[in-house]
Amino acid sequence: MRPRRLTPPVRRTTRRWRTPPALLHGSEAFEGAEILEEAPAPLGVLLFHLIRDVYLWGQTPPDERDGLFAGGADEAHAELMRTVAPEPALESALLPLLRLTGAPGDTRPEVIALACRNASQWADARGWTATAIAFAQGVAVVLPGDAGASYAVGRLARRRAEHARAETWFRRAVSLARQSGDWTAYTQAFSGLGNLYLIRGNLPAARRFHLRSLRAARRHSLRDMHASALHDLFVIAAQSQQPEDAERMARAAFALYGAGHRRLPYLAGDVACFWMDNGRFEQAQAVFHALAGHMDAPDDREVALSNLARAAAGSGDRRAFEQAWTQAWRSMDGREASEHEGSIALELARGAAMLGDSERAEAAASRALRVATDRGESRTRLAAEAVLDQARRQRAVRTAEAAAPRAPEPPEEFALDLARALAPAGPR
Repeated sequence: MRPRRLTPPVRRTTRRWRTPPALLHGSEAFEGAEILEEAPAPLGVLLFHLIRDVYLWGQTPPDERDGLFAGGADEAHAELMRTVAPEPALESALLPLLRLTGAPGDTRPEVIALACRNASQWADARGWTATAIAFAQGVAVVLPGDAGASYAVGRLARRRAEHARAETWFRRAVSLARQSGDWTAYTQAFSGLGNLYLIRGNLPAARRFHLRSLRAARRHSLRDMHASALHDLFVIAAQSQQPEDAERMARAAFALYGAGHRRLPYLAGDVACFWMDNGRFEQAQAVFHALAGHMDAPDDREVALSNLARAAAGSGDRRAFEQAWTQAWRSMDGREASEHEGSIALELARGAAMLGDSERAEAAASRALRVATDRGESRTRLAAEAVLDQARRQRAVRTAEAAAPRAPEPPEEFALDLARALAPAGPR
């Protein structure tokens, strides 16, 4: 009998990598337009021209870059730079972009990418998120195969509530990372997609993306990303009313983070929120009181204070509630709107509603509703609507009680009132 030969199956299709394109602008009329609204003139004009030059240069094939810009373009930009006189940190970041227009054929992409990254970080530190996104996109345009650059754009766009743009950049990062074997960016991009869908209120989709992030982190021994994925899955389990799974995920994330990890305070805050949702306000209050003193970033500190206000209200500690409310509300009013403003206002509204302070609850819930609607945060919007309805009903009940006629006093009390009124006055 002739032995059978095992022949490999014929591959009928050739797999081709198709990297999806990403959105370079959102609702603005053209790329970079929001820089002109965000940055004051003439600085905004300079930044606008430079980033447009970067986009053009990055999207042009290398062998066609000679003579790409008009003669004297670099001198015109340099003159505008002297007029602007930017601070040294920004000036050093922009100088390579000025030279780009003078020698487009001799400039290395890595030099332009570093300059754009520095300019993006400078803008982000000043709260100019649109400008930060524009220059982060510059990095991704000149280094089209860099998955980490695409992921960075997605994070910034998500913070600015540009969810459609963020999703395109996260998906591009997944594709690029899979091609290049950048497994850190691969797990980060799936985590970014999961958090994006969590913000939108789509918990099943968020869970699927975070599970993919978890599997990739395990497969490639990425301890920090493994812990982060467990942390995110804990949040989803907590919001899905799965307390046993949530407890298990939280303990596993804590074991991987370990003492002193930079993400441990955020896990502690999320666990304390989980306790609050299950009525364990005193335990949560102790955690948030400790966290408020450790958070340096204004946004993180406001989150801790708003949660502390709600926990104190649930514990019946009105004094602690007043202190946390005042600090959080004053901090929010004193700066630009942040990524977490909707959830911060919502927690303040919940705390005020617990104590029967319908005026404060209504003000905070209205603010949370407005922000969540603008940012497309459906879960926060629905929760804010519920608290706002509760606060308005409380106020209506109090108004009705105040307007209602007083019940007649019992005869005994009426007799005592008459006797006191008829009693002789004392010596004058």
